[in-house]
Amino acid sequence: MESKRQQKFAGVLQQDLATIFQREGQSYLPNTLVTITKVRVTPDLAIARVFLSFFNNVNVQQSLQLVKSHASEIRYKLGARIKDQVRVIPQLEFFVDDTNEYVERMDKLFDKISKEPRQPDEEAE
Repeated sequence: MESKRQQKFAGVLQQDLATIFQREGQSYLPNTLVTITKVRVTPDLAIARVFLSFFNNVNVQQSLQLVKSHASEIRYKLGARIKDQVRVIPQLEFFVDDTNEYVERMDKLFDKISKEPRQPDEEAE
């Protein structure tokens, strides 16, 4: 479980990274909307695991690799924003947040199940 300090720091990172991707994300991934869905920070605040969601994108893994290739540049820009608040700028690790895909898959399964004819209960007899 994360401490209050980790949660607060993760919130700051999420806001600043969102701003960076909003302003300069088009140079990395044109015509793609990148959303920072979650940030998890290690207890020593040295590593930040950033979960990204890509919209209007065909190849998510390729986009993730492209973001990872720009990780040092993104970390530098993040450092310029938070340098007065922290001693060490955390290393950034990027992951795909596939929660939306999972929810869509579950919704389709539930729709399929609800459309199937119901079997009469055998125990009721």
